[in-house]
Amino acid sequence: MESNPFAVLSLIVAPAILTNATSVLIMSTSNRLARGVDRAREISKQLEGTNEFSGEEPQRRLRELAAAEQRTLLLLQSLRSFYVALGGFASAAFVSLLGAVLAPVEVEKVVLVLEIAGVATGLIAVSAMVNGSLLLLRETRIAVRVINERAATVRERVARGRHFATEGDANL
Repeated sequence: MESNPFAVLSLIVAPAILTNATSVLIMSTSNRLARGVDRAREISKQLEGTNEFSGEEPQRRLRELAAAEQRTLLLLQSLRSFYVALGGFASAAFVSLLGAVLAPVEVEKVVLVLEIAGVATGLIAVSAMVNGSLLLLRETRIAVRVINERAATVRERVARGRHFATEGDANL
């Protein structure tokens, strides 16, 4: 390891900053998960209140419930990845700090093991953070797809309403 104090500082600060970033991702993903669960409950209540499932509206709600379920599962997997990342970054910061403290004592084998462990836990943490982010992207695509389907349904209803109003106006 270099004798440059900034090298040691960067080995400790980088995981600490990434730990903070991962914590923010965990908080926002937890909020998304809670909103997804609430949405799934709302759709379930709407479906439980009907006995007819062959119409267009119940089928749309069933598709939305399936999408809500898929979204919550992706968000849960994402949270798991972010928690692994959080633990990895915290471990990397601790191991780096421990290695920096032991380096002047000249316990070379221990310092080498700590360097390898710090890099390994950092790599695991970065991989977990990237995985969690990719899962969030997949979840977002599902959310946007559901919104697009709902918007198309509303536009279709509005267009039919205008069409019916136009026919009614012609008969007046």
